[in-house]
Amino acid sequence: MSATQGSTDANRDPIAAPVTRARFGIGAVVRHRLLDFRGVIFDVDPVFANTEEWYEAIPPEIRPHKDQPFYHLLAENAESSYVAYVSQQNLVPDEDEEPIDHPAIDGLFDGFEPGLYRLRREHRH
Repeated sequence: MSATQGSTDANRDPIAAPVTRARFGIGAVVRHRLLDFRGVIFDVDPVFANTEEWYEAIPPEIRPHKDQPFYHLLAENAESSYVAYVSQQNLVPDEDEEPIDHPAIDGLFDGFEPGLYRLRREHRH
C-alpha cells in the first residue's frame, strides 16, 4: 500500500451513504413496478431526500430502502396526472411508446421519442 492510498482511506467519512449509480436519467419514461402509473423523470436524488412522515406512510411490506436513488416523476394514471417520488427498485423502463399526459411536460421538455423526453435547453445544467 502506498502512502497515497493510506491517506485516502484515512480521509473517508465512515458514516457517508454508499454511492449507488442511478439506473435512469432525466427524461426517461418509466413505469412503477407495483402500482399502476407511469411517468417521466425530471429530477434524481442519489439517496432518499423526502420527509420521514412520507417514508413512514408507505406500508412496511413494500417500503423501499433509503440508500438508493429516488426519482421525481411527472406521473399519470388512468384518473389524473401528478408528481410522484419513487425509489429505483420500484421503477422499470416503460414499454408503452406513448407520451406522458402531464401539464408540466411542455415546461421542462421540448421533444419526445419513444421512451425519452429531451430536456429544454434553458433547463440544462
